[in-house]
Amino acid sequence: MIKGFRGSLISIDLTESKVSKIPLDNEIAKSYLGGAGYACRYLYDKLDKNTDPLSPENILIIMTGPLNGTFAPNTGRWVVCSKSPYTGIWGESNCGSWFGAEIKKAGYDGIIISGASDVPVYLEIKDEDVNIKDASFLWGKGTYFTTEKLKEVFGNPKAKVACIGQAGENLVKYANIISEERAAGRTGMGAILGAKKLKGIIVKGKKTELDVANEENLKVAIKKARDYVISSITTEAQRLFGTSALIDTYNITGELVIKYFNQSKWKSAYKISGITLAQDLLVKNRYCHSCVIGCGRRVAIKEGIYKTEEIEGPEYETIVSYGSLLLNDNLESIVYMNKKCFDYGIDTISSGGIIGCLTHHYLLGNISSKEIDGINPEWGNIKVAEKLLEKIVYREGIGNVLAEGSNALAKKFNISQDEIATVNGLEVTYHDIRSNYGMAIAYGIGGAHKGPSHNLCDMYYVLMGIPFEEINAPTLTLDNFSEDEEMAKTCSIIMDYRALYSSIILCSFCNPLPSQVAALIEHTTGLKFGLDEIKLYGERILNMKRMFNIKMGLTPADDRLPQILLRPFLEGGSAGKSPNFEKLKRLFYKYREWNPVTGKPSENKVRLLNIR
Repeated sequence: MIKGFRGSLISIDLTESKVSKIPLDNEIAKSYLGGAGYACRYLYDKLDKNTDPLSPENILIIMTGPLNGTFAPNTGRWVVCSKSPYTGIWGESNCGSWFGAEIKKAGYDGIIISGASDVPVYLEIKDEDVNIKDASFLWGKGTYFTTEKLKEVFGNPKAKVACIGQAGENLVKYANIISEERAAGRTGMGAILGAKKLKGIIVKGKKTELDVANEENLKVAIKKARDYVISSITTEAQRLFGTSALIDTYNITGELVIKYFNQSKWKSAYKISGITLAQDLLVKNRYCHSCVIGCGRRVAIKEGIYKTEEIEGPEYETIVSYGSLLLNDNLESIVYMNKKCFDYGIDTISSGGIIGCLTHHYLLGNISSKEIDGINPEWGNIKVAEKLLEKIVYREGIGNVLAEGSNALAKKFNISQDEIATVNGLEVTYHDIRSNYGMAIAYGIGGAHKGPSHNLCDMYYVLMGIPFEEINAPTLTLDNFSEDEEMAKTCSIIMDYRALYSSIILCSFCNPLPSQVAALIEHTTGLKFGLDEIKLYGERILNMKRMFNIKMGLTPADDRLPQILLRPFLEGGSAGKSPNFEKLKRLFYKYREWNPVTGKPSENKVRLLNIR
């Protein structure tokens, strides 16, 4: 068995109410490590185009990574993977908190969930003792109540919980799984648990020692990586101001998404910035397991209608989704909406994006008030947004359509796909591509992964100065308006690198040098790992995800961008700018050796990477 792993997975058949323990597949682990890479290779043989994501036949996997439990910096994350009920392709959600570390402490590398229960249940894990239990007393409750009640019944407040809220129960297609006020979001993993009637999982373990390949060398590698990350200026910015540290900068450069992608700058951006949040609401930093950055925000509102005790504050994407996207400059109301989304277990990016889409097309006259339950959406009106959110969660009235997503909204009201900000059926995230052309590849070729995501290749890091030169990605010299081979190459290399991150599993905010990451992997697992292996494994994992998507029916025609993202602005930091996506796509395919007709990796690439 490879070092760094526990060597065992929990397998649950909810149809039969059966729990078993199966060995980790050593060959998959050797080729794909853990996390999303392992899950994708496992699921590729189990699922196909005809698998209904919300049926008992779909399989959901929660995985940790080999570095989880080593206390290497920012390796406390876990992933949940399946066929997405929202997009119909690869579904992957990456989450912080302490839940993943607790699974590893209990003696397992992950949990495989199949079948579906007839009644609400939850899973209880106490080291070797694993049981499926009745959850009828939790059904209909939010994630805050569920988390605390499970700990009370379990008898240990230090146990860790991952659960769904009402959104997952009601099969909202972009429902999240919530763990300790952190979210495994974006691709509807919460809806899969809802369909399986699995309300949540509570786990507590006592195995603190992890068998690694070279403990002394690993300690040295961990110190080097920690010191490097801690000394980074980006770490300092995120520690001080969180993930929304650059909102003011993005408002100048044009990267901030405003008024549903239809405005280039906004005079009120500073009111919702990370700096303002730190000055007015921050109580303390939040650290996930083994984190050395502390980008999480613990906030409190002392008075007013949004008064609250200390709670988890909103991240950048949420601040945009319920802030600048809707022209809402009330930061306290964004904190309030963030809390509601956590409790309901619903994705903030998709829910805010859908509300923004509805507002945009209502004000254009494409939708009437009569058609949406008499509601009159308007920019900046968070009360209307809250009402729409509740309708979505409980699938009431127009909420039943909105719970299916922006594409369903467009179909109902005969709105062109070019006028909604989705790719592969998923709402794009909030780094405007007119300001950073690399994000056009991250969004438009989201079919290389789970759909459009800022974390697919993190090209906004180009502006932050994160160095990737060790893996031949010249980000420090790359012009963010490039449309040439260098941009396609850089995006591709970083995309592979982040695919590796999703398997080991390392937080994308944590950026030791790639050679330092290689040392962490080698001294943990015992596998020979240098910069060549960094690139090889990342490329293999990303192409495996691409192969999964092709099997589910994705074609090159799905690698596209809607016009609403491409029309150049007349003013602001990106005035007159718009990427030539078709050119970038062609260059990207060529660099990756993907067939422009089928979208598949070439036979040569498949053979070299051994991904059949």
